[in-house]
Amino acid sequence: MTVIEDVIGRVDAISGVRDTIGAARPLLPSRDPFLVPPADLGRYAPGAILRTRAVRIGLFGLVPQQVSAWQLLYRSTDMNGDAEAAITTVLLPADADPEVERPLLAFESAIDATAEQCAPSYALRLGAVAPGSITQLEWMLVAGALRRGWAISIADHEGPHGNFGAPREPGYRSLDGIRAAVGFAPLDLHARTPVAVWGYSGGGMAGSWLVEMAPSYAPELDIVGAVLGAPVGDPGQVFTDLNGGRFAGFPPIMIAALRRLYPALDELLDAELDAEGRHLLDVAARSAPMLALPRLTGRDVGDYLDRPLAEILAEPHMRAMFDDLRLGGHVPNCPILLIQPVNDQVINVRAIDEQVARYRRGGANVTYLRDRLSEHFSLLPLATPLTLDWLADRIAGRPLPEPGTRTIWSVLTDSSSWRGLLEMTRTATRVALGRPLRGASGPPSTPTRTLAA
Repeated sequence: MTVIEDVIGRVDAISGVRDTIGAARPLLPSRDPFLVPPADLGRYAPGAILRTRAVRIGLFGLVPQQVSAWQLLYRSTDMNGDAEAAITTVLLPADADPEVERPLLAFESAIDATAEQCAPSYALRLGAVAPGSITQLEWMLVAGALRRGWAISIADHEGPHGNFGAPREPGYRSLDGIRAAVGFAPLDLHARTPVAVWGYSGGGMAGSWLVEMAPSYAPELDIVGAVLGAPVGDPGQVFTDLNGGRFAGFPPIMIAALRRLYPALDELLDAELDAEGRHLLDVAARSAPMLALPRLTGRDVGDYLDRPLAEILAEPHMRAMFDDLRLGGHVPNCPILLIQPVNDQVINVRAIDEQVARYRRGGANVTYLRDRLSEHFSLLPLATPLTLDWLADRIAGRPLPEPGTRTIWSVLTDSSSWRGLLEMTRTATRVALGRPLRGASGPPSTPTRTLAA
């Protein structure tokens, strides 16, 4: 069979799947009884599994993926310390060998939305309708970790209400998702399973909260390293930078989420926001990020307020809120590789410089790589080979590189990056065609069980 015939055959198969998906379309989170917590939720320990189900994963909801996937509902904690139910999607390669020791990758998706269709537990499933979801785009890259034989946990780190930008709780939900994954027998993990963390942009922000909260909230987990890309650093600064510009869609999405968490913000908006501004927040709350950005470009939140925006942002309760959102107030105890475009048009490099400085003042081990030629949207795919290799080294226990800051022309200057991009392209092709992810990559790049014991 030729490659063209193979593609045609798979397109026909996908068309057949599309015709039958309607009856099996996953329920939106607000309508899904699986997500309803038990009445006695508070008696469960954080990370305790409440219920599980097997699910099917689909690229953009259409192309069935040949992976083993489950969803775990578990007990977690919100930013105020109250018990809540959270969900993670856990994955293995379809042909995973139970006799091989494997790490767990906690992938933090750039959900960047309050809209429920953008929750990873929905957007990743076969039959999901989530146009504009970033999670669906990231799947092409995350599959590279599965191809290495790793287990993966992708938590809905924004929680059941889409709390984009909230402090602390993305870390709690992700850490409890790791606890649940380690306790889920089909993944064949154990208490000393090495855990790697990876997130970019909004996912990098969530990954930052994960490593910041881990020492106090989940000290028993063996987190061996984290790669954080463009992790926001200071949401207040980023809000001011983006407001009124090309990427002005992000500020109202975050405001729509945060007003539910900060009563002072909610009262201010009720008092100061005009009717058009309320409509703007409603659009932002209902939209996937890739659809909200073109629709809200150039919008200035100050245009919809009765007082100047600078005056409002200077009020004590607003300064206190943005101080609460700022990363770097807690010190991670795992090695960190932080990657940032120097000319990032979304997350200004100075916000990340300052996050790194706060980590280092606390004694964290941070390797900081600043890329001159990449911009916000290109660095994630270009840095994926470097990311997976760096995490593989931490999983294998190889010596850490000397921490420090390097400003380079591009992550592609290393020849291994080109080889990695070729492998990433092969993986993406297999994902697009719905083919098995293992088989062309050799054995997983992880220690054997006896070495990890």
